[in-house]
Amino acid sequence: MIRVVIVDDEALVRTGFTMILNTADDIRVVGTASGVEALDVIKAEKPDVLLLDIRMPQVDGITLLGLLETMDAPPAVAMLTTFDADEYVMAALRAGASGFLLKDTEPEQLAQYVRALAAGGVVLSPRASRTLLEAHPGQGAALEEEAARVATLTDRERQVLVLVAEGLSNAEIGARLYLGAGTVKDRVSAILAKLSVTSRVQAALAAQRAGLLELGSASS
Repeated sequence: MIRVVIVDDEALVRTGFTMILNTADDIRVVGTASGVEALDVIKAEKPDVLLLDIRMPQVDGITLLGLLETMDAPPAVAMLTTFDADEYVMAALRAGASGFLLKDTEPEQLAQYVRALAAGGVVLSPRASRTLLEAHPGQGAALEEEAARVATLTDRERQVLVLVAEGLSNAEIGARLYLGAGTVKDRVSAILAKLSVTSRVQAALAAQRAGLLELGSASS
């Protein structure tokens, strides 16, 4: 059973997400909270996945994300956002968020995203991903530098990166490419180092900007 905590200052969002996720046989929402109560609920329930509002009064999602680092086994975190403040989005990326979901994500997709997060994958819902890429396209010299780093990847590393960007966990990537989970973990670490990024989400965005996902789908 995948244990989920939802943190959002809007009761309607908490209730709606809870009702949707609890219809899945393998997912249970074990707690909900506003920003002020969140840390106590998270520590008490020890969820596998945390859906966290990126902007809240009093205690915002970025602050909570930083506090989770003190936990022995912090949950995988997807930020809930309407993408009305890009600086918050990038701050969450740097703080280690595993993905971004728009609050109006289609109900049938929500459980799939939670399962991907619990398995160690990244989650970028399509519209969220497009908005983030458009807001931070990495124009000019920055884009050229990123493209040059992507070009240093081996063919196998590119295959792994595409699967990371598609939200697969290390175990799922290993099964797809007939590699051991430890080997995949080492390759992902090497990819992050070559791309000069610190998270799988940042690597996924670099793959999208480089057009690797389109190439991967065309060749499969």
